[in-house]
Amino acid sequence: MKLVLASRNAKKINELKGILRECFPDVEILSLDDVGVTGEIEETGSTFEENALLKARAASMGRYIGVGDDSGLTVDALGGEPGIWSARYAERHHYAGGHDDEANNRLLLERLGSVPQEERGAAFVCCIACVLPDGRSFTVRGEVRGSILQSYRGSGGFGYDPLFWYEPLGRSFAELTPAEKNAVSHRGVALRKFAARLREEL
Repeated sequence: MKLVLASRNAKKINELKGILRECFPDVEILSLDDVGVTGEIEETGSTFEENALLKARAASMGRYIGVGDDSGLTVDALGGEPGIWSARYAERHHYAGGHDDEANNRLLLERLGSVPQEERGAAFVCCIACVLPDGRSFTVRGEVRGSILQSYRGSGGFGYDPLFWYEPLGRSFAELTPAEKNAVSHRGVALRKFAARLREEL
């Protein structure tokens, strides 16, 4: 069985591979580059589900099991921002500090300003879409609740992980080991739902 992950983010691909191989030990997991898909996949959807499906269709090409993941951070005090714009938050706001993870984190802290810790509730959301070679498709969703810290904690993970406080373990996501994070993360929850659904479809 060959799955093509619609991503070029090496850290995300490794995280996805680690969880998928728990569920499908013999699966061959390929990236867009592995199957010759060039260029960027335009994320023109208005929801995580729509964007994940766009990616999965591009990865499937009618020959593979295409898997698309769209994930992000939603912050209660910011009305759900950054949401589907999580990876491009700083860019979307023309933030002068840059357009990378560091800039996204700095902008998030600036936008929250003096909001007290007890009002910094947030959720990491992950939607995974699958498109099978025969055109059938489905989506699943995983979420994990936490809060946004006022300063960075930890050096692991990526994206907003240093600012996302996970109360049940008393650490930020950037302070968790990969195994600990996979066990509780939005992506881990979504991937396990995806694995169960894929078994039903195959």
